[in-house]
Amino acid sequence: PDVIIEAQFDDNDAECGQDHLQDTLTDDIKKLSLDTGEKAKAVGIGGVHGTKQDDGPKVNDPRLLPEKLLQRTAKVVYILEKKHSRAATGFIKLLADKNSELFKRCAMFSPVDHRVPRVYVSLADCPPDFVTRPEDYSNMLFICRIVDWKEDSNFAAGQLAKSLGQAGEIEPETEGILTEYGVDFSDFPPEALECLPQNLPWVISPRELAKRRDLR
Repeated sequence: PDVIIEAQFDDNDAECGQDHLQDTLTDDIKKLSLDTGEKAKAVGIGGVHGTKQDDGPKVNDPRLLPEKLLQRTAKVVYILEKKHSRAATGFIKLLADKNSELFKRCAMFSPVDHRVPRVYVSLADCPPDFVTRPEDYSNMLFICRIVDWKEDSNFAAGQLAKSLGQAGEIEPETEGILTEYGVDFSDFPPEALECLPQNLPWVISPRELAKRRDLR
């Protein structure tokens, strides 16, 4: 009960391995339950009295286990507020299964932030030569916006917004971070600039300094 089973799979078989993943998890959980039951029987046989306790609690019945051994679970029933901007920075690549119908319509977007799910994007949103020369875009950063995520799918659906440039360069990386967090970094409109002092160089007047706390 104190063992957490994690299943990991890479991008190459992720899009076609959902059923296999569920079967693997089911088998692992069954093995864990059997191992726990065998250990409990072994303790009963090899105990001080040397008798098998048939009337003892069944370890594979969670209702009879001590509370400290239980892992609490919950279910999300409603989203109060969407905190994420639904925009992510990442890379695009072709799907692994070249014979599938999905391969002809979609590409896989892998976000840099692993808290964001991988996203199916339409090939129409990708560069025209992406299918024939995918290696040219292996190090190219893109912005993708999630538009849907079905509850029975491991991957969301999204649209490519724009190409940022080469990964590792300051300007594309900075623009990606600002976009992900919903920061408006566009130029100020003329109305905002007109509120600033027009006579330059501008200095703070002694009268204004007298009623303010100087934190420079």
